[in-house]
Amino acid sequence: MAMLIGTIFKLGLKLRYKFAYSHSSAIQQQQETLLKLLKQANHTQLGTHYHFDKISQEQDFIQQFQQQLPIVNYQQMFSNWWKKALDGGENIAWPGKIKYFALSSGTTENSSKYIPVSSEMIKSMRRTSLRVFGCDDALKMPNNFFEGDFLLVGSCSQLKPYQEQSDILVGDVSGINTGKIPKWFEHFYKPGKAVSDLPDWEHRLAAMVKNAPNWDIKMIAGIPSWVQMVLEEIIKTYQLKDISQIWPNLQVYASGGIAFAPYKPRFEKLIGKSIIYLDTYYTSEGSLAAQTDFKNSAMPLELMLNNGIFFEFVEFNDDNFPDGEIAPHAQAIAIDKVKLNVNYALVISTCSGAWRYLIGDTVKFVSLSPPQILITGRTKQFLSLTGEHLSVDNMNAAILAAEAHFQLDILEFTVKGHKVDETHFQHTWFIGLRNPSSTAHINTQIIEFIDSFLQKNNDDYCTERKHNLLKTIKAEILPVSAFYDFQKSQGKMGGQVKFPRVMNDNQYQQWVGFLKNTKI
Repeated sequence: MAMLIGTIFKLGLKLRYKFAYSHSSAIQQQQETLLKLLKQANHTQLGTHYHFDKISQEQDFIQQFQQQLPIVNYQQMFSNWWKKALDGGENIAWPGKIKYFALSSGTTENSSKYIPVSSEMIKSMRRTSLRVFGCDDALKMPNNFFEGDFLLVGSCSQLKPYQEQSDILVGDVSGINTGKIPKWFEHFYKPGKAVSDLPDWEHRLAAMVKNAPNWDIKMIAGIPSWVQMVLEEIIKTYQLKDISQIWPNLQVYASGGIAFAPYKPRFEKLIGKSIIYLDTYYTSEGSLAAQTDFKNSAMPLELMLNNGIFFEFVEFNDDNFPDGEIAPHAQAIAIDKVKLNVNYALVISTCSGAWRYLIGDTVKFVSLSPPQILITGRTKQFLSLTGEHLSVDNMNAAILAAEAHFQLDILEFTVKGHKVDETHFQHTWFIGLRNPSSTAHINTQIIEFIDSFLQKNNDDYCTERKHNLLKTIKAEILPVSAFYDFQKSQGKMGGQVKFPRVMNDNQYQQWVGFLKNTKI
């Protein structure tokens, strides 16, 4: 019976993928997507305000759309439109009433964001997952892959009302999607609703560890840092060499929400055998892209162009983004105008009522046909105190190189840029290791290696270091527990929560205050 289920499921994925796959060009798919979005939101308050009916009738409706609507950040989108929907308003930025809002603390802001999640967006996210497993590489996997258990490490699926008496529910986007899992998938889904409903991360973790021997896990999905914690705790509890001793049929790990490359060497050790590593671009605003080429070690992400999301791209440079904020004159382009290996800030319009919304991520294209991207960082998570233009992509590469060179387990890191005085600028790195006491003799060498690596791989950084404008590079080596304990103190444990790679001033003050008052 199990084999029959796997065969039927695999055939269904193949047919769905064939039906969903478009032979249209990238720009044709995006034209169709935007036109559909405009017509769907035509009678909303936002659609009426910006005359969507007239825009959709223009011959070049993309250009007209870009001229009529400004590019906005979260605060502008929320205060002008989403707040009305959160308070129960209907037909605000998307038709009908939005029943779910994803709580996203992000990595650059201190207060929680409320991101609308429409029923259409839930279906869009589900379609992305099904498309990934309907692509050619996935369909070459044996039928029994589709018969085992799928472990989804996410946030609490027990949603809370926005306010007393409110019928609008808020929670992490992974929790919202978990609550909407199709009936047919409940048999395969682990840890199960009873566990995912537990509000406390430590309790969910303990339950996953307890039940681990009873599961036949074929695939794991979740943010790397939290999945890693689950795997390590299982290995420790059952005194295993690696996770394959308890889950020998594990075949796929699907990452999302954060760059996976720095975590991959650690996962290879924890899992103990060769599996498929699959990256996804999964955010509170939508599932934007996914890896469809399992053989490519660079793990590029293919944009989902006909799935309810219209993409625009603003070249990420000092002229367009002075101090990390988009300039009024900055111009966005559509998919047909992008170039390879150029950093772009991503702007999206979605079937949840985001319109020309600057999501905060930067990407670069590594292929135009199909359109494949790599996530390079955040518009506000980069360092350019003196013109060094240090991206999160650069930082991740440096950490990965240092980890390999010194044979370390660097589990977390964050960086803060300081202006010491008018002629003295400094970068301070905080690096979280599993066992920092064993590396005390090479602490200085670690930061020297990182500094040297960045000078070799980033010309702007090298110039600023050589001209002595960026005078000092320091590092504090910490146990990784300090990072986890800090997140716990902030109420940000588990699920979609990510530690910021670049700290702003407020985050830095909270962080150093925590370190000062905590015995490490």
